[in-house]
Amino acid sequence: MSWRWDASARIAQRKVVAIVRAQEAAVAETVGDVVIEAGLDVLEVPLTTPDALGAIERLSRRHPGALIGAGTVLDAASARLAILAGARFLVSPSLHADVLATGHRYGAAVLPGVQTPTEVVQALEAGADLIKLFPADEHTPGYVKAIRAALPQAPIVPTGGVDASNARAWLDAGAVALGVGGTLTRDPAQAGARAAELLAAVG
Repeated sequence: MSWRWDASARIAQRKVVAIVRAQEAAVAETVGDVVIEAGLDVLEVPLTTPDALGAIERLSRRHPGALIGAGTVLDAASARLAILAGARFLVSPSLHADVLATGHRYGAAVLPGVQTPTEVVQALEAGADLIKLFPADEHTPGYVKAIRAALPQAPIVPTGGVDASNARAWLDAGAVALGVGGTLTRDPAQAGARAAELLAAVG
């Protein structure tokens, strides 16, 4: 089964990918449960999290209506293992042709990371479903607006330094969705409140 098109459309519709980066899988799952229940039901578990594949599998099982993906996917082997664990989209901090090929071979959407207009074009040519601008806090929303003026076909997802205070500015500049991590996971006890703030900002 191919989830690729549905995943891309859902990310654009929801406007937020909640990134649950933690030092323990149990913490990632707890935060994941909270933000999904708060309404952020597109969730990425970076593979830098210990037992990330187990966390993806368990979150997918507990929340069949949510869209769960894997982050920091750097090679084909990791891409395949993530998909087998239940990931329906793959995110990378950089552009890897083998991740794109493997993801698409098995029906997952792929969001490679880029920084420059040249890399945006390279990602589009490689078949990226959406394009992660990372780290976004190296730029302002005006950077996305400028890229989109030249490349209006580029579906950009700023990630890094994005929170409720600037989410609307990024979307108004032309971003199709946002990757939000630190503000959600820095204090697990506040994850639900942060998720609500973010939903209000992008709604």
